Amino acid sequence: MTVTTTPATPTELTAATATTAAAEAPTANAAGFALPAAYGSCPYDPPPGYTTAAAGAPVSRAELPDGAPCWLVTGHPEVRAVLGDARFSADARTPGFPFLSAGQRQLATAQPSFIRMDDPEHARLRRMVAKDFLSRRIQELRPTIVDVVESAVDTMTADGRRGADLVADFALPIPSLVICLMLGVPYEDHALFQSLSRTLLDNTTDPARAAAAHRELMGCLAELAGRKREAPGDDILSRLAVRPDLTAQETASLGFMLLITGHESTTNMAALCVLALLRRPDQAALLRTDPGLIPGAVEELLRYLTIIHLGLGRAATEDVTVGGADIRAGDGVICMLSTANRQPELFGPEGQGEGAACPAELDVTRDARRHVAFGHGVHQCLGHTLARVELQIVLETVLRRLPGLRLAVPEERLVFQRDTIVYGLRELPVTW
Repeated sequence: MTVTTTPATPTELTAATATTAAAEAPTANAAGFALPAAYGSCPYDPPPGYTTAAAGAPVSRAELPDGAPCWLVTGHPEVRAVLGDARFSADARTPGFPFLSAGQRQLATAQPSFIRMDDPEHARLRRMVAKDFLSRRIQELRPTIVDVVESAVDTMTADGRRGADLVADFALPIPSLVICLMLGVPYEDHALFQSLSRTLLDNTTDPARAAAAHRELMGCLAELAGRKREAPGDDILSRLAVRPDLTAQETASLGFMLLITGHESTTNMAALCVLALLRRPDQAALLRTDPGLIPGAVEELLRYLTIIHLGLGRAATEDVTVGGADIRAGDGVICMLSTANRQPELFGPEGQGEGAACPAELDVTRDARRHVAFGHGVHQCLGHTLARVELQIVLETVLRRLPGLRLAVPEERLVFQRDTIVYGLRELPVTW
């Protein structure tokens, strides 16, 4: 695959735009096939339209719901090339930036957080919170996270209970409590924050509701930051609130971004990881026999599931050639992490050696370290180390403490969130 680009400053994993899947397969037209592509029969695979596009060319034309043309980037090296090139802007206010819904346009452009900014402003704000997410700091938090996960299992199994909703009773409380502890947000407010963030991440939310939810959440965080400015504690929001080089708006915006991204993605990944292992008891057995495989299994699950199903948006600010396609300044680009993470040349026998499973299969022994589930470049997900550690602890704890875990309903009755930015399960009824 040919990638023509110059060395450049990379760009970021933001919660990309997704929307309700169409009822029919994408329709080809003069601008390319219509986005978003419809989901197929397997809820764990990327929508077939994107896979078909990837088989045809690593960069192809597509049409957004509003009729505007854009570029669809599906190849692994091409996705890395776009996300690693400063000539592709992550700022949603850049002309040509692609959106799959009006609500997401409203959210991304009204008061953008630093993940929707380009350098140098992006770098200035990111540096203010980056140290709290360094590997050393997250490893120091590991015992706390272990306690949170063990406590969640204790609560779920208390009084002889033999069943639960693994989303509401386990996968959601864990990252919510962890990020609240890190930020200094009272956990008793988590229900309000979760409700508002779900509204903001739902692509069916209309612009007015998105704006109202954004105002309410920003107002709550601004009020909390004001209290912390008067009586700071040992937490991220306190450290931001007392900085003289941050405005009150910037402090609230940073808290807003960390709060939403700090729990939503990991919640969905945790539930989907458990489900994936329930569907493949042979893979779960490998991890129980050798828990040392769990860190690598988390990388494979991140690759296999890739919960940003419908891509990351960028806008070209200069003419750039990627994958043989001449992308012009002002063109919108959507990078498909899901198809990049299924590329046979990297993750199949071609890249892994004879006998390796095909990329559409889960293989916890696969070397999946080159996945782009967290994006790539300077906008790579800030919390990737935290997410990895949380998922490692979740899997080890569930496999050890709930060996008889199984679905409480037929798999075909599970409902997946296909109309939100982050793919996941609405609920996961289990028994043990």
